[in-house]
Amino acid sequence: MLEFAWPIALVVLSNTVYQICSKSTPSDLNPFASLIVTYLVGAAACTILYGVTSRGGSLVKEFAHLNWAPFVLGLVIVGLEVGFIFAYRAGWQVSAASVVQSGFLSISLLIVGTLFYHEPLSASKVIGIALCIAGLVFINR
Repeated sequence: MLEFAWPIALVVLSNTVYQICSKSTPSDLNPFASLIVTYLVGAAACTILYGVTSRGGSLVKEFAHLNWAPFVLGLVIVGLEVGFIFAYRAGWQVSAASVVQSGFLSISLLIVGTLFYHEPLSASKVIGIALCIAGLVFINR
């Protein structure tokens, strides 16, 4: 059970702190300057964590296994980060911005999962989509 739950707990905790940090980024700071520091800290943390978890592996050998995904992920993460910073600067409340994007994301990923990964689209998922849409209407009132 713990093996199943801890990754989601980490995502929730990290996302909560992430939203607080995005909302707290100074409005007179260029968001890309902020992200340079963010990614330098992230690169340092990943380097340390790689060293702790690799058991003597070679980082250069690991890079030989790369495909397109980490490169696109890097660009997408910039979009996520800048999107939230600009959303908060535009006046979105921290209690609404993440919920609204999560609702739209849930709908998008149900479609992606069905079309590209052949995941079943059950009646309960369709009801979930309807509830997401209803929730988005209520949150934005």
